[in-house]
Amino acid sequence: MEKRIQHIKEALHDARYKLTPQREVTLRVLLENESDHLSAEDVFMKVKDKYPEIGLATVYRTLELLNELKILDKINFGDGVSRYDLRKEGAEHFHHHLVCINCGSVEEIEEDLLGEVEKRVENEFQFKVTDHRLTFHGICRTCTSNSENKDND
Repeated sequence: MEKRIQHIKEALHDARYKLTPQREVTLRVLLENESDHLSAEDVFMKVKDKYPEIGLATVYRTLELLNELKILDKINFGDGVSRYDLRKEGAEHFHHHLVCINCGSVEEIEEDLLGEVEKRVENEFQFKVTDHRLTFHGICRTCTSNSENKDND
């Protein structure tokens, strides 16, 4: 974790920002809960446990700054709630997600599935792709299995 914080600190410095204590505690919460796709309110509640005097506006500003600097991504899985997801270090693109419409679980796909699609878009539409996001909505394997088990009873 310390290595990632150091890299983020350098990215902030390169963009003429400092890693303030408020930003650092927010980053630590994001790193500690990396697989949870936290909303701003979730991040705030966890940060407040560690840094009681922090305000919601400070957490929002930090999340927006980290999003602008492409350190994290703001995502929405169709439930009307913005969530935040740290970019994997060295990743060229945002990773993909599988969202279960039954239980709400979110699974990540680290592999970049759209390389050929990007090339096609660039060639056919003369559109320079700088990033992409792919979210599949469907039924996860657990829900599918549970449904099949109920049908067999």
